[in-house]
Amino acid sequence: MIDHTLRQSHRPHRVASVLAFCLVIALSGCATPFNYVAEDAPLPLVSVPASDPRPRVALVLGAGGPRGYAHIGVMRVLEEACIDVDLIVGSSVGSLLGVFWASGLSAAEIDRRSTEGGPLTLFDPSLFADRGWVHGRRLQAYVNRELEGKRLENLPRRVIVVATHRDEKTPRFFLEGNSGVAVRASSAMPGIISPVGINGTEYEDGDVSAPVAVSAARSAGAEFVIAVNVYPRTASTPTNASEHSRQQVARRERQIQPEMALADFVLHPETPYEASPSKQFFEASRAIGEEVARAELPALLAALRARQIPVDTQRCS
Repeated sequence: MIDHTLRQSHRPHRVASVLAFCLVIALSGCATPFNYVAEDAPLPLVSVPASDPRPRVALVLGAGGPRGYAHIGVMRVLEEACIDVDLIVGSSVGSLLGVFWASGLSAAEIDRRSTEGGPLTLFDPSLFADRGWVHGRRLQAYVNRELEGKRLENLPRRVIVVATHRDEKTPRFFLEGNSGVAVRASSAMPGIISPVGINGTEYEDGDVSAPVAVSAARSAGAEFVIAVNVYPRTASTPTNASEHSRQQVARRERQIQPEMALADFVLHPETPYEASPSKQFFEASRAIGEEVARAELPALLAALRARQIPVDTQRCS
C-alpha cells in the first residue's frame, strides 16, 4: 500500500518532467534556421563595384531603429528642394526606408505607411524564433508586398542594402535580388530578430559592421554624398546612463566617424537619447529630421552648386 501510494504521488512529477522535456525538444526543433535559396536570392558582395552611369548624388541612410524615422523628414526636404538623388545606401532601418524611396514612393507616402498599425505590422514575435524572439518573415513579406515583388536591381532608383556577415562581422552589400530578404538581413538585430541565411551563409543587422556606409557610396563612384547619422553623440549621454550604455554610444561613434569623414555633406538629427518604438517617438524623430534638413538646406544647395551639380529649384516651386 505504501509503495503504491508513493508511486501515485510521484506520477504527476514524472508526467510534468516528461512534458517539460518534450516542450524543450519541440522548441528546439521549431527554431529552424532560415535559409533562403530561391533563384532571386540577394547576391552578397564584399565590396561595391563602380556604378555605370556614375551616380551624381548619393544619400546614405544610417541605422538607428526608431530614430531612423528622421530619415523620412530628410527625404521630404530633399524632394521639396528638387535635389535628385540617384543612389541610396541603407543600413538596418535605413535599408527599409531606402528601398521604399528607391521604389518611387514619396516621403509623404512613406510617412503615411509608417504610421499604419503598430510594431506587429513588421514584427512577428514567437517563442519559436531562431536565436531571437522575432522571426523577420513578416518584415520580408511586407517589403515585397509594398514593392510589388520588384527586385533591388529593378527599382527606379539605384539602391544598396548593407548587411553584416554574421561569422566575420564584416559588411556585405546587396545590389541585386529579393528586396524583402535583403532588408530582412540588414535589419536582423542580434538577439532580437533571427539571423537570415542566404544560400548557406548567415547575415545580421548592417548596424553591426557599417551603421552609416558612406564608403559604399564612394565605391559606387558617387560624385556627391549626403550622409544621415541619427545616433546620439557621446556628448549627449545623460549623467544617469549606465556604463554599458556609455560604452556602446562611444564605440558606435568611433565606428561612424571615419565614414562621416568620407561624406561631402553630413546631416545629424539630434534625436532623443532614449529611443522608443512608439508612434510619438516616430513622429518626433521625423520632425527633428525635417527641421535639421531645412536648417541645413541653404548650405547643402551651396555645396552642390560648388561641385557644379545642378538643382532645378524652379521645378519644385
